[in-house]
Amino acid sequence: MTSASAIRLEVENALAHKMPSALTPRSRAIRPTIPTGIDAVDRLLEGGLPVGALTEIVGPESSGRTSLALSSIAQFTAAGKVCAWVDVGDMLKPESAAAAGIALPYLLWVRCGMYRENIEVSPSRFELPQTCLVRPEPIKGLHGGGCGTHPRQESKSVARALEGFLGQKKTSSDSVSATLSQKKSDTTQPLQSGSFCSVVSPWSRIEQALKATDLLLQGGGFSAVVLDVASMPARYTSRIPLSHWFRYRAAAEHSRSSVLLLTQHACANSSAGLVLHLAGDTAAMPPKTVFTKQSHRLRIHRQRFLQETNVIPMKKPVAKVTEAEWETYAPWAGRR
Repeated sequence: MTSASAIRLEVENALAHKMPSALTPRSRAIRPTIPTGIDAVDRLLEGGLPVGALTEIVGPESSGRTSLALSSIAQFTAAGKVCAWVDVGDMLKPESAAAAGIALPYLLWVRCGMYRENIEVSPSRFELPQTCLVRPEPIKGLHGGGCGTHPRQESKSVARALEGFLGQKKTSSDSVSATLSQKKSDTTQPLQSGSFCSVVSPWSRIEQALKATDLLLQGGGFSAVVLDVASMPARYTSRIPLSHWFRYRAAAEHSRSSVLLLTQHACANSSAGLVLHLAGDTAAMPPKTVFTKQSHRLRIHRQRFLQETNVIPMKKPVAKVTEAEWETYAPWAGRR
């Protein structure tokens, strides 16, 4: 009577051209890692972020998402590797990226949903368009993130308002081409004295970001791609089809690229090989002090690609540490 091992070997040889090792479980792959530049996070992740996988960094505003991503990209560019940053809400500051140690010539910045403006000269130079300075009402609840606009976005709104106050008119070719390519989905907000400000709808920005990320991963040549949708509430990101995240995971594994997804609420589900939840320091700042640093807390929600063993220990294993804390310092504090 033929043994089971002989039958198993015969079946695998017959299906070798279609399905290698059809009856043998695949060994769990140990992914190489690249350090993030933060010692506490690298020790917690046993080396850093996995290469060729999708890493999702989840957290509210001012929790350290961008700081962690900038520090990780700085490690890539320091080694002479080219990276890409897909910015949905136009939140990235080149000055902050350079201060974090990123070599800007090795970083491709893809800006989605640019504000298209055509500010005309007001009859009176001192008539300030008040619409640009009005802060939107904060969207509260689970699907709104529980917060309003980001401080970086408010600073850019002030800059646009000052252009109208000074009576500057944009006539560059970029502004003209952007105005000509305006879609019907865009909304137009009237300003004072005949000016208008056209803002791309959130879904249009998300679609641009998804297409850009797909092209970057399929084209190859980028060691890391950051998809920053942290400025979008969960009511938009949670409706992104799961096929996008699955395709990004497969493309990252094929091209050996690291994909970093920055969100307010987790949306990649099982396609993410590593999910990190961040939280900022809620302790009140001492009175009459200058802001110099901020504390951050990180917790591992899901982590794959860990080295496992079939040896059963005689004693109960020590509980694995899943949290880490670190501090970020302001540029004027004299520390990086």
